[in-house]
Amino acid sequence: MKKEMKILIAGGDMRQIYCAGRLALRYSTSIAGFDAAGFSEPFPAVGSCGCAVLPVQMPDSDGNIPAPFGAPLSASAVASAVRDGGIIFTGRTDSRLCELFPRQRLISYLECEELLLRNAVLTAEGAVQLALERLDTALCGLPVLIVGLGRIGSALVPILRGFGAEVTAAVRSPEAEAKADKLGIGHIRTDSISGDFALVFNTAPATVFTLENISRFNKRTLFIELASDSGGFDKASSESLGQRLIRAGGLPGKTAPVTAGEIIADAVTALIEEGGGCCEN
Repeated sequence: MKKEMKILIAGGDMRQIYCAGRLALRYSTSIAGFDAAGFSEPFPAVGSCGCAVLPVQMPDSDGNIPAPFGAPLSASAVASAVRDGGIIFTGRTDSRLCELFPRQRLISYLECEELLLRNAVLTAEGAVQLALERLDTALCGLPVLIVGLGRIGSALVPILRGFGAEVTAAVRSPEAEAKADKLGIGHIRTDSISGDFALVFNTAPATVFTLENISRFNKRTLFIELASDSGGFDKASSESLGQRLIRAGGLPGKTAPVTAGEIIADAVTALIEEGGGCCEN
């Protein structure tokens, strides 16, 4: 039985469609920003929704919510559809979002640890898929370097080892070295990266790769950037690598939108339930 709650799914990529489908099993759900794809419903009346779910991507400088499948969707229009004191679920929160939604509470679903862990697996799967499409050699026996053993780096290890790749991790701390040992892979220090690796996955958000250490790699090495924000490559190293560097942001939405959307829906549902029905109309 559906609960008496109205949720607006506002903009985003196909993840949001599948997020809406899952939430619609429990709540009254409407969609905005997908009219070009034939999914959008009439925009909710002013103050009629208890909460809205924004995409992972942030609004642009004009305050428009990313809506690649529809007409521009302004944050003000979304704010008007959510009642005062309602909740805006968003990928990230910052001061600008607070200015765009002054009458609502902001909650980041990307701060949910379960979502981050499940999303890391999707990112790792998508990254390996991307590598398979671009490499002209088999992963079996291939020397692969993973920079960083956080959620995504750790998720990459079993997938790559399942293909028979020879996996090494670049780490910064003794704790990470111990983690690599526990995972059964080799490790090197991040500040002394070198070696004959044919494939490199970067998951570190800080700059790791410079012209100096890039020159130590084989000219055919493929680099895949998985870190958010500026990532691990400085401007000079990025320009030097050219097409050998793939910036693979937002992989879950591209390679597994159904599962990625359902993961967001599950996180939003958990946050609503934990709030004791605080979004109810």
